[in-house]
Amino acid sequence: MAGHGPSPDRPFPIPGVERLGFLKNFITRSAIIVGDYTYYDDPRGPAHFEEQVLYHFDFVGDRLIIGKYCSIAAETTFIMNGGNHMTSWLTSYPFPVFGHGWELAERPQWPMRGDTNVGNDVWLGYRATVMPGVTIGDGAIVASAAVVTRDVPAYTIVGGNPAAVIRSRFDPATAERLRAIAWWDWDVEKVTRNVRIICAGDVGALEGAV
Repeated sequence: MAGHGPSPDRPFPIPGVERLGFLKNFITRSAIIVGDYTYYDDPRGPAHFEEQVLYHFDFVGDRLIIGKYCSIAAETTFIMNGGNHMTSWLTSYPFPVFGHGWELAERPQWPMRGDTNVGNDVWLGYRATVMPGVTIGDGAIVASAAVVTRDVPAYTIVGGNPAAVIRSRFDPATAERLRAIAWWDWDVEKVTRNVRIICAGDVGALEGAV
């Protein structure tokens, strides 16, 4: 509806542009949860996102949870727990999964690092890779080609392989105020009324938004 922002249920929010879409409309797996207005931009089209979620097997039970208003660039890859192998054996080869006598090997407790969580208003750069069990905090930025192997604090910029902190976007007090405001949880009408404040630099004005 005009004046109230695009509908999050609209797959392609920009007329004539089909490389960028609101991601939740293209998800088919119940273990991938994506919030409203998060988009994926890929020259092949946003329907290819799930191809970038690797080793995501139903029997493992882990989830990929992505918040609202995230910006996800092409070829961002999520490595899930199904890609983990045993490292305490004399081999890293997963003999038991193939059966036919190989199941007689020690029945393993495969490494499990839990769900992968991406907060709200997170920007994941081109070809970033996120490893299993990582939590990326609200407002964080992950540089292109970064490999995220550990949790990323809110409003922090990381880059490199393995990803390391480049700098904080704001001082700790400002970051905490922004997380307390949690504008991404506002209804879309309130977001639309205050979009100029959100796209500026005055935290106090955002705190006073109505």
